[in-house]
Amino acid sequence: MLLEKMLQSQGFGSRKHCQQLIKNGAICIQGELQTDLKLRVNLENLHFSVFGEDYIYREKVYIALNKPQGFECSHQPQHHQSVFHLFPDTLRERGLAAVGRLDQDTTGLLLLTDDGQFLHGLTHPKRHVPKVYHVTTVDPISEQQLIALEKGVELHHEKGIFVATEVQLLNEHQLSMTIHQGVYHQVKRMLAAVGNKVESLHRQRIGLLDLPELEQGEWIYLDPQQVMAAQQGGNS
Repeated sequence: MLLEKMLQSQGFGSRKHCQQLIKNGAICIQGELQTDLKLRVNLENLHFSVFGEDYIYREKVYIALNKPQGFECSHQPQHHQSVFHLFPDTLRERGLAAVGRLDQDTTGLLLLTDDGQFLHGLTHPKRHVPKVYHVTTVDPISEQQLIALEKGVELHHEKGIFVATEVQLLNEHQLSMTIHQGVYHQVKRMLAAVGNKVESLHRQRIGLLDLPELEQGEWIYLDPQQVMAAQQGGNS
C-alpha cells in the first residue's frame, strides 16, 4: 500500500495532508525516515511513527472503554461531553463509532469500532447478545422483584416480554442481571416495572467479554480473542 494511503487509513487526515507529512519528514517506518511519496509499505506487523509518536498499523480498530458518568455516546451531544472526546483525533478521523449506547449517567463497558460489520453484528435485534449489568436501586430489593424480573415484564410502547437472566442479589440495594435485548433505557424501565428505581447503573460484560481492569475514562485496543468473546453468547 502507498505510504500516503496507509497514513490516511489510520486517521492522519486527507491525502494531501498525509503527503505533506511525508514531505516534511514526519514519518519513520521501523525507525527509518521516509520522504518518498511513491513508497509502498508492507502492512504486516507495521510499526511507524509520526512526529516521533509510535503507532501500529491496524486495519480495523476494536476498543473497550470503561465509560465514566457525564458522557454521551454521540458525536453531537446535547447536554454533556461526547464520549469521543476521550479518544485521539486519529481515531475520530477514521470513523470510530460506539457499539450501542450507554446513558450519560451509566458507567462501564462500552465497545467502539470502525468495523461496520462488527458493529452491525452486535447490535442487530436478532442477535440477542447478553449484557451483564450491576444495578444499584433507590429502594431495597425484594424477593418478589427478583422473581418478577426473571419471569419478565412488559414495557410501555415495546412489543413482547423482557426477561432478565442470571439475576443475583448482591446486597439490599444492589443486584446483577443479564439482559438479551437492547431497547431504550431497558434496565431502568424493567426495574421501574417491578416497582423500584435505578440509582446507578454499570455494564460489566458484553457477550463473554468482561470489562478489562481500567479506570473510568481509560480504554484499550482489544485483541482478536477479546473481539471474538464480545460476539459470543447471542443467537444468530
